[in-house]
Amino acid sequence: MSTIHATNTDQEVDVHAPASTYYTSGFNSGTEISRIKTFQVRDTEKNSFRKRRASHDDKNKAQKFLLDVKETLKVLVEQEDTDGDFQITVNDLGPKTFTVGTADSGGYRTIDIRGTYVLSNLLQELAIAKDFGRKHIVLDEARLNENPVDRLSRMIRNHFWDGLTRRMDAEAMEIICKDPKNRSDNTNPRIYIPYDDDDAFNYYQQVADHRQHLKLEVVRLPPKLTPEFVQSINECPGILALAMKRTEQGLKSVPFVVPGGRFNEMYGWDSYFIALGLLSDNRIDLAQAMVDNFVYQIKHYGKILNANRSYYLSRSQPPFLTDMALRVYDKLPQTEENKTWLQYSLSAAIQEYNTVWVAEPRLDPKTGLSRFRPAGKGIPPETEASHFDHVIQPYATQANMTINDYMNAYNEGSVVEPELDEYFLHDRAVRESGHDTTYRYEKRCANLATIDLNALLYKYETDLADAIRDIFEDDFVDDDGKHQSAMEWTQRAKDRRERIDKYLWNEEKGLYYDYDTVMEQQCTYDSVTAFWAMWAQCASMEQAQRMTELSLHKFEELGGLVSGTEESRGVITLDRPNRQWDFPFGWAPHQIMAWRGFENYDMPEIARRLAYRWLYTITKSFVDFNGVVPEKYDVVSMTHQVQVEYGNVGTDFKYVTREGFGWMNASYQLGLKLLTTQMRRALGMITDPDLFFEKIIERQHKDAHRRRRKSSVAAAKKITKNGQIIAAITTFTHTSSSTVNTPSTEAPPLQFTDTLTQEPESPLPNSSLSTSSF
Repeated sequence: MSTIHATNTDQEVDVHAPASTYYTSGFNSGTEISRIKTFQVRDTEKNSFRKRRASHDDKNKAQKFLLDVKETLKVLVEQEDTDGDFQITVNDLGPKTFTVGTADSGGYRTIDIRGTYVLSNLLQELAIAKDFGRKHIVLDEARLNENPVDRLSRMIRNHFWDGLTRRMDAEAMEIICKDPKNRSDNTNPRIYIPYDDDDAFNYYQQVADHRQHLKLEVVRLPPKLTPEFVQSINECPGILALAMKRTEQGLKSVPFVVPGGRFNEMYGWDSYFIALGLLSDNRIDLAQAMVDNFVYQIKHYGKILNANRSYYLSRSQPPFLTDMALRVYDKLPQTEENKTWLQYSLSAAIQEYNTVWVAEPRLDPKTGLSRFRPAGKGIPPETEASHFDHVIQPYATQANMTINDYMNAYNEGSVVEPELDEYFLHDRAVRESGHDTTYRYEKRCANLATIDLNALLYKYETDLADAIRDIFEDDFVDDDGKHQSAMEWTQRAKDRRERIDKYLWNEEKGLYYDYDTVMEQQCTYDSVTAFWAMWAQCASMEQAQRMTELSLHKFEELGGLVSGTEESRGVITLDRPNRQWDFPFGWAPHQIMAWRGFENYDMPEIARRLAYRWLYTITKSFVDFNGVVPEKYDVVSMTHQVQVEYGNVGTDFKYVTREGFGWMNASYQLGLKLLTTQMRRALGMITDPDLFFEKIIERQHKDAHRRRRKSSVAAAKKITKNGQIIAAITTFTHTSSSTVNTPSTEAPPLQFTDTLTQEPESPLPNSSLSTSSF
């Protein structure tokens, strides 16, 4: 039994304060707890399986618990983490009941807390308290059974953004130089500096001189960055310098937010969606800093990079800078200084537009449309070691060489193989598109004028036309001294829209498709990026309505929008494995773009419905799987536990996720702003979307929809780990009593239930267990 004595137990504290406040002030300041006895657990209690039952403790009082952090964490993990992954999830088979001492009794009186969600929250809170050096804490019960929607949103706002924020100052170089993707023998930290940035070169050289333990290598890039040069430094990869600002204390790096996991650098299109999330949470300075780093990349590297690592120097990613800069500007005070900032940012976007996207090799001269078609040589070095083995094997066998020897010879140029040149041209294009990988782009991406890229460029053109006319009153001079006219940009947008309609729109199917500029024919892959045309507003009202009526149902699954249709993906076999940007996977950027697209065409009810589906997927996994917020989901089988290339970033953590995943965090905060009060309450109770929208589904394609949904679920389960096959699944219902005092104007408190579910094919005996909250 734990016996902890505390003083002044009536001290007020914000139970949902950020951890930096909650665990360093009030009861947890380190001065309030006066005495603690050793936490003891009888072997018979620790090892016995306690029956799950309704608690008989007083449910009318908000409790506080006194806990020995280290010992409670140890016992909790030993009892509840039965699969040894340092998490408490619905897949664990522990009793899901844990005894804690109350604060008002000095730890003498105990209460049982029950259920996956509450126990996983306890685990997370203990881990966070340990991070802050707390040996003993007073923990509010309300922090454990907090509405999951409120808890996740709070964690994103107060913790995840900070956990993902990086700087390239002297103090942070050791962190930012780490690169899990570096497979070369040379792993010393290394930073590459643009040829014309003397200030940055001198700064980092001083860092290397003064912090010799880092063994930091500072390398100045040549004036011209050719594919041959980029390939030549693949064995010496490094981070690329970003923007710095001069302050009274000297040069300071401009911060940025990384996606998370192995992606420990600033990525191209990830950063746009991250910036939207930052703006939603009023982190305006950080979102503005992201724009400043993009501008730096254009000015010094010639493009917005795939990411700021040396092996990404030759390729870009989907362009979003104009919308990103304008959204930041809308949040800033309307001063001349900020107007000058916007002009500088948009001038960089114009440079990128002219030199990257409407220039060869990306511009197709015949259609006038643009393609993902980056320069480059050799095999992309950032992939897993065996990623291309299946591609190289036939050529290596024919040459009587090992795979590694052949790859080295090909990279060095001593082996010339045009077929591989063509293959890696398209592979680099796939990576530039951000959709790596998908059968949509297999062996043809560099030839495709895609709807997503050309919709984005249409948005560039209309954004620039509107900003030059409305903000700068047609008095806009770019960094090259050229006067930019709103009328010219309007005409560019008009021309592109006509080409999009001619080559990409399919009236019969009611959808936009990619166009193969070499085969000179429209592709047939159904992609959810077709709705980017609605985001960019290059679709007519009639086209938007036709897409909604004829095509939306193809992509709308239980858990949100799927990347592509099952039919377009094709049959999956051992020799033709699934790709992560195909069916049945859903991604945050696709959801966010579609939501805004439907809002643009006065269809807010559809935007809200799609947002609810996606947020349900996130919230359900968050509740059932120890607060996980991963990179992607299977939106058909409703699981983050997927068997697909690259796995799922954001799922491998100990006790508590401290970052989430960049654009997933953003999608949650943005989606919540779309929901009605009723929808938010339903989401907090984990109400199934099809149940919530039952009447709408009945009206829309009900028979075909049901048949397709049934087929889709069956197909998805064949290729994913369904985390719900043999697992306790947490559900929420309203209860009339709770230990949390809730104002009468709020929704009733929540009660959770864990039930052991099984599929018909499960080898386990048919059984179920249930428990009520305390």
